[in-house]
Amino acid sequence: MVEGGIPTKDNGAYGKVGGRTMLQMVKDIVPKAIATICIGTCSCYGGVQAAKPNPTGAKSVSEALGGITTVNIPGCPPNPINFVGAVVHFLTKGVPPLDQFGRPLIFYGKTVHDQCPRLPHFDAGEFAPSFGSAEAKKGWCLYNLGCKGPNTYNNCPKVLFNQVTFPIQAGHPCIGCSEPNFWDTMTPFYEAG
Repeated sequence: MVEGGIPTKDNGAYGKVGGRTMLQMVKDIVPKAIATICIGTCSCYGGVQAAKPNPTGAKSVSEALGGITTVNIPGCPPNPINFVGAVVHFLTKGVPPLDQFGRPLIFYGKTVHDQCPRLPHFDAGEFAPSFGSAEAKKGWCLYNLGCKGPNTYNNCPKVLFNQVTFPIQAGHPCIGCSEPNFWDTMTPFYEAG
């Protein structure tokens, strides 16, 4: 299991634990593992520290190690159900089928949009004009306020966080945190209604 983006600039000097660089630790440990599960968008894709201009040369575990295959459980934060499910799948059936970004299809096979409880409002053309508006409180779609759900693959609407809620249910648009480079490719996170 690896958590955290891997600083690679200056031989990894910008990320140390106990005097050893994170880069050296993954180079020493990951090749000996029968599988590597990256938990969180940082270890999966480099994380927010890899955002332009990326001063530490932060990379994903796979990229830092020359393209090795990793099972990626992205999210900021990732849902623990996806993590535990991937571990159980690995222990009982082997590596789960992965998408092009190394995510298990059983958890990241559908868009947030396609599973969203606000989808009927999207289909009806009912979009909240602002946060806190009467329409937003009625559950109207947050797409015009910057929601990235149509371009984000994750099961947030189905498994929820702590089995209670997820950002859209709480009135906040999806920011696409389980997508590679979301911090550069999906901004701005908010848009005027």
